[in-house]
Amino acid sequence: MRSILVLNSKGGSGKTTIATNLASFYASIGKSVALVDLDVQESSIGWLKARSSAKPPITGLKGFGAKVKRGIDYRIIDAPAGLKGAELTKVLNMAESVIIPVLPSPIDMRAASEFIKNVKKHSRIVNKKSKIALVANRGRDYTNIYWELDDFLAKQKIPFLTMVRDSQNYIRAAEKGLGIFEMAPSMTEVDRTYFEPIIDWLNSKKSR
Repeated sequence: MRSILVLNSKGGSGKTTIATNLASFYASIGKSVALVDLDVQESSIGWLKARSSAKPPITGLKGFGAKVKRGIDYRIIDAPAGLKGAELTKVLNMAESVIIPVLPSPIDMRAASEFIKNVKKHSRIVNKKSKIALVANRGRDYTNIYWELDDFLAKQKIPFLTMVRDSQNYIRAAEKGLGIFEMAPSMTEVDRTYFEPIIDWLNSKKSR
């Protein structure tokens, strides 16, 4: 079972957007998927409740005690904000691949800087039992703050995969319990192109 964690200590960084789009992508190509929501707000579970039964199924699980049944190909974990110490260790122990989304704002970049330092020092990362990568979230590549974020992420000395665009398609998808790969290609072509490096990394040996 591939276990993928979407993690950031700051709330509102886009963890659920990435987690749900990964879950729906793998489900859409015929994989069995469990989406584990560790956040008390249960945003991923809410997304699943909006999902049509006509779409490929995704198993929704809540809380740290959630048991994933045998036969699941992918476990996608949507982590809560504010994790540190023993709780951070607990979620890192759950995954072999960790994606950290960062928003293009000075406050988020400062918070992410300290968080990334702590994660990089963690024994699971040091011993290469889990691999981490960064994603710029809600980016607009024609703004000055995006280029500041791009420069910030490039300096972290861990893979910077791509930018998840600030796109209405993600909002439309969230409302219907969908991912961008389940929407019309003509509508989501640009968003798919930006998101695909995340999938490419997860499919590579570099992510595990």
